[in-house]
Amino acid sequence: MVKETEIKLRANRDTLAALRDHPLLKKRNKSGWERRELFNQYFDTPERDLAQAKVALRLRRDGEQFIQTLKTRGQSVAGLSERNEWDWYLSKAKLDAKKLDDSCWPASLAELDKKQLKPLFTTDFVRQRAEIAWGRGKARVVIEAALDLGQVVAGDQQEEICELELELRQGEPAALLELASELAADLPLMPCDISKAERGYRLFDAGSYALNLPAPQLGAEMSLDDAFAAQAWHLLGNSQRLAEQYRFNGHWRLLGDWLEQLIDLRALLGSLGQAAPRTSSSDLRQRLDDLLQDWRPRLLAGQQDEAVRQNAPALFAAELDDTRWGQFSLHASRWLLARSWTTERNSRGNRQGAAPLGNWLPTLVAEEGAALQLKRYQQQPEDLGEQLPRIERLLAWLRPARAVLEVAEVDRLYGELNKLHLLAQQPLDEEQRQLRASQAQILQSLKAWKTLVR
Repeated sequence: MVKETEIKLRANRDTLAALRDHPLLKKRNKSGWERRELFNQYFDTPERDLAQAKVALRLRRDGEQFIQTLKTRGQSVAGLSERNEWDWYLSKAKLDAKKLDDSCWPASLAELDKKQLKPLFTTDFVRQRAEIAWGRGKARVVIEAALDLGQVVAGDQQEEICELELELRQGEPAALLELASELAADLPLMPCDISKAERGYRLFDAGSYALNLPAPQLGAEMSLDDAFAAQAWHLLGNSQRLAEQYRFNGHWRLLGDWLEQLIDLRALLGSLGQAAPRTSSSDLRQRLDDLLQDWRPRLLAGQQDEAVRQNAPALFAAELDDTRWGQFSLHASRWLLARSWTTERNSRGNRQGAAPLGNWLPTLVAEEGAALQLKRYQQQPEDLGEQLPRIERLLAWLRPARAVLEVAEVDRLYGELNKLHLLAQQPLDEEQRQLRASQAQILQSLKAWKTLVR
C-alpha cells in the first residue's frame, strides 16, 4: 500500500497545451514529457456497494501492462487529497478478486460476494507525465505532473477528462499548493477533488456526487483557532465541490449554495478580532470581496428574473475560464494550511485564539447582538441592510456551533436570525418594511436572545 497525496486541477484544452510549455515546469522538468495511453475499466456491484463504501476498483492497461488498483477516498480537503492505494501487476486483463483480501479490503464490505463485481464504466485518456523537482529551503521536492486528456464513458453518456494532476513524491504537501498557485497565476486552473471514478458514477446518477463534505464536529473545549480552521476548510471544500457540480449541470440552487459558502467564509474571517489581525487576511478578504461583489447581485436578481437564471451558467463558465476562481481557491488553501492568521498577532490575540470555543462564542454573540440594535430596526426597518455583515458573522458561527451555547431554544434563535437575514436582502416595499420590523421584534423577544445579549 502507498499513500497518494495529490491535487487535481480542472483545465481546458488550451490550458493543458500551455502547461506543457509553461516556463516554470520547463525549468523544473527533470525527465521530459512521457506520453502514455491509459485504458481503465472500473468495477462495482449492481447496487454500487463500492461507491457507497468510498472505494474505487480499477483495471488499467498501460501499454503491455495490466494493473489492478484499489483506492479508498481517505481525506480530501479543498482539492488536496490523501488516499490509500494498492496496486497489483497482472498477467492478463482480468480482475483478480483473490488480491482483494483483508489487508486492503474495507471491513464494511467483508460480507460482499466479490463475484458480483462487474465492469461499470471506462476512463480512457492520454497522459503526458513528467517529474518536476526543485529545492525548497533545505528540502527537495519531487512532484509528478500529469496532463490528462480523454473521456469518461458510462453507457451512452460521456464527459471529457481535461485536467492537471500533481502528485507528491517527495516533500511537504504545501509544495503541491505552491506549485499549483504559481501555475494558476496566469492560467485558468480550477481545484477540484472529483476523481475520475466519481465522474463515471455521476454519469449514471447525478445525485451520486456529494455536494458537501462531512461537517466538522465543533466542541465547546476546542480552541477558537482549531474551530475556525475546521470550519473554514469545510466551507472552502464545499465551495469547490458546488462550483464543480454547478459547472456540470447548471442547477440554479447550487449557485446559491456556492455563494452561501463564500458568504460564511467571509463572515468567519471578519469575526475573529485580534485572533486574526486584519493585515494577515487582507489579501484573502479582498479576493473574496471581489467574488461576492459580482455574484451576490446576480443571485439576488435571479430570485425574481428567469432570464438571469438562464444566463447564469454561461457567466459562471466565463468565471472558470478566467484565473480568479482558481487563484482564490489556491490562495485560501495555502493560507489555511499555513495557519497564516496566527503569524502576526500579539499576545492578546494568541490568548484569544487558544480560548475554548464554548467561552468565546457566547462573547461574540453578546457583542454582535448588542451592536445589532434590534430595537432601532423595529422603527427603521429600511436600514436593516446595513447590518448584513454583522448578521452574517452571527450566522456563520451559529450554523455549525450553536450546540456549544448552553441556552434554551438556541435552534429557534438561529432560525429566527436566519429569517431576518433573508428579509434584509429583499427589495424594500411597505410589506417588507412591516415584515422586517416584526421579525426584529420576534428575535429580540426570544429567551435565548435575552440570555445571550444583555
